[in-house]
Amino acid sequence: MALYTETVMDHFMHPRNVGSIEEADGVGEVGNAVCGDIMKMYLKIENNVITDVKFETFGCGSAIASSSIATEMILGKTIEEALAVTNKQVVEALGGLPAHKLHCSVLAEEAVKAAVKNYYDREGIEYDHSQFPDTEDCDSCRFV
Repeated sequence: MALYTETVMDHFMHPRNVGSIEEADGVGEVGNAVCGDIMKMYLKIENNVITDVKFETFGCGSAIASSSIATEMILGKTIEEALAVTNKQVVEALGGLPAHKLHCSVLAEEAVKAAVKNYYDREGIEYDHSQFPDTEDCDSCRFV
C-alpha cells in the first residue's frame, strides 16, 4: 500500500489557494519551527461568508496537502460552517494520512480557527473563547 493517497499527492504537487491576501479580514498562524510545520491562513469575509482564502505553509507534503484541502473545504462557507470543519474531516477529504502525519490535519483545523479568531478580534465580535485552540503551546505538534 502506498504511504500517501492520490488525493494527498495531488494537493501536495498542485496545491490550491497558495499565497497571501493583502488586507485580509482574518489571518491565523499555527505551529512552530521546532515541530517543523507552520501554517498561515488568510481569510476574506463578506456578509459572514468566506469569499477568498489563501495559505502559506512551511512543512512536509502532508502539511501542504492538509492546508490546500482545508481551503477548498471552507471557501464559500459561512464562518460557522468553517469553524465546524474538523481535522478528521480534513483527513477523510484527503483519503487518509499516515498516523505520524495526523498532526498536519490538526494544524489545518487550528489555522482556520486562528484566522476566524483574528477576524473576530479585529472586528470586535464577541465569541466563545473555548471554541478556539491555544496555539501558543503547539498542542497539535504533540498530537499523533
